[in-house]
This record gives sequence, structure tokens and C-alpha cells, in this order.
Amino acid sequence: MSGRGARAERSAADRPPPAPRPTLASLTAALRAGTLDPAALEADPRAGARHLAERWARRQAHLETERRRLEALFAYEAAAWEAGATTVAGVDEAGRGPLAGPVVAAAVVFPAVAALRRLRDSKQLGPRDRDRLYDEIASSGASIGIGLSDVDEIEHHNILGATQLAWARAVASLPAVPALVLLDGNCPGPLPIPQRTVVKGDARCASIAAASVIAKVTRDRLMVDLDRRYPQYGFARHKGYATADHLAALRRFGPSPVHRRRYLPAALRQLDLPLRA
Repeated sequence: MSGRGARAERSAADRPPPAPRPTLASLTAALRAGTLDPAALEADPRAGARHLAERWARRQAHLETERRRLEALFAYEAAAWEAGATTVAGVDEAGRGPLAGPVVAAAVVFPAVAALRRLRDSKQLGPRDRDRLYDEIASSGASIGIGLSDVDEIEHHNILGATQLAWARAVASLPAVPALVLLDGNCPGPLPIPQRTVVKGDARCASIAAASVIAKVTRDRLMVDLDRRYPQYGFARHKGYATADHLAALRRFGPSPVHRRRYLPAALRQLDLPLRA
């Protein structure tokens, strides 16, 4: 071997081995920590790094879409805050349509935009997601008020009057009187507070959407409690709505003390009332 070749071999042997490439797990952690520019992954020849870059880009696009969705959902509150209304309460109810149980209203006040990724109309969520979102709203720093009207009040006032009574009770149970109330629908409430109605507000307004979730979960839990008192009707399953099973139970057992007799089908109103449990 020539002297030049020997020197080249010794020089190569003296060089330190190349540093090992960072693992994909460490790259992921660096991306999440904000210490790695995603563009740096383009120079990594590994297929796993390319897939990581693609997943990260999709994740960032999803987060941006969600940020814009929440920004639009909080538009009513943001406009009110900008106009000087420091506390804005969204109000919605659950239980106007069932044949049994109370109507429950909730009022929710967010102090600022809340990053609640599940936040939407309660009707768009399944029971598990509603329960999770209920807990997230409760722990978000929001103020929550709950009011209800029982079956006797529904019978006496009719469902609209009882619903408005539940609205007022929900707002009254907040820790402080709000500067503005946002109501779902197009019917103003009997409230001595500035208010604004929002048609389809449970899908368009953050605090109303949150109130719809709080009201729905609260009422569902009350109906589960009533199921323990009157198990023959299946309230835990249908929550008092006019399902085939519920109507069959009414024909068999007659209405209970928590049924709204004036709203039952005519053929069921005259059936004997069971003894109060």
C-alpha cells in the first residue's frame, strides 16, 4: 500500500463516527415543545420522519380549523365584551318536548374564550361526549346557573311559561347578575336584564351551546333518578320522550305523578294515576 493510501486510511479511522439521528419519538417531543422547526424534517431521509412531517402538518391544519371554529362560536360574546358587557350569560333549556319530568334550564358565563374542542350543540353529541364536555365546562372557569320547572308548574303555566320560569331561575342562580343574556330561539324571556335572542343559538353561540349541554346532562341525570322511583316506565332510557316503549308502559301502568297529563295523548289522559312513590 502506498504511503498516501495508508495515510487516508488512518485519517478515516481517526474521524469520530457520525452522530446517531434523533429518534422519531424525540422529534415528536421537540415539535410539541416548539424547539424543532417542522421544515427540518424535510432533510431527514427516513420514511418515518416524512410521515411524522405529514401528520404534524395535518394536526396543525386541524388545530387552525378548530381555532377558527371557536373564534366564530364566541363571536356573540366577543362583540358584547367589546361593547362593554363584561359578563354575558348564554341560556338554553332541555326537556320541552317530553311527556314526563321537569324542564331544566342552564345559564353559562364564560370569562373569556375557552378552548373547549368538543363545545357544540348538545344535540350533536352522544351521552359520553356530553358528560365529558359538562365536566370541561365546569372546570373551565365558567359560571353556571341551573333552574327548573316541575311537572305541576308545566301543567299550570304551559310548557312555554314553565320554560321561561326555568330561564329566570337559572339566571338568578348565577353568582352575579350578568350584563347581557343571550337566549336560544326567538322568544324573549321575562328577565329584567338586557337580552338578545339567537335563532339556533345552541349551534351558533358558545355560551348558549354550553348551556344546552349543562341543561341536557342535568336533566338526563334527574330522569335517571326518576327511573329508580318509577322503573316500570324506562325513564333512564328515553328520558320521558314519547318512544314506543314509553307509550306502551303508559297504556299498561297509567301515568305517574311525574307525567305531564295535559300533554299525554288523549287516550292516555284518563287512565288511573298510580299512587305517589
